[in-house]
Amino acid sequence: MKKIILIAAMALIAISASAQRIGIVNYEELCTLMPEYMDAQRTILAVSKETSDTFQEMVNEFQNKSNIFEQKKSSWTASVLEAKQKELADMQQRIQEFQQTAYQELQEKQAQLLAPIREKALEAVRNLAKEQGILIVFDSSQIIYFDAENTVDLMPMARIALGIPEDRTLETVQEEFSALQLQYAN
Repeated sequence: MKKIILIAAMALIAISASAQRIGIVNYEELCTLMPEYMDAQRTILAVSKETSDTFQEMVNEFQNKSNIFEQKKSSWTASVLEAKQKELADMQQRIQEFQQTAYQELQEKQAQLLAPIREKALEAVRNLAKEQGILIVFDSSQIIYFDAENTVDLMPMARIALGIPEDRTLETVQEEFSALQLQYAN
């Protein structure tokens, strides 16, 4: 009986010691605060604007040809009318295909640009956890409850490890992003 109590007590001590080796970090915030994130967003916005401009040019060309078609269709022969209808249908098909492909490519480009940022942040958190003797790190944005006294907040150390200035916040990043969006909107 004493052995069972001793084993149970040792297990509780081990669990208690492990519980104090839990870290937290807001992973999305950390990635967003990294300077590389804004560079990626700049590239994504540039690609998006170029795609949007190309799409709008295609739509404008279609609308112009459609207007001409409506104005002149009564004066055309059946073969010209058929050729013009086919041309408009082909243009409309190309526009739809472009829109679908462009959206998919934009998503892929975004994933491609953000992957190294996410990996760099993850590697920094892993290294800090190892240095601090932390066994488990949770994403604080997805935790319903945690005891702050018994966890290690890796966010401040991760910010330092990633070279994120103290005054850089989600609000300042949002302001930068808004300014960037305005720049690409024009």
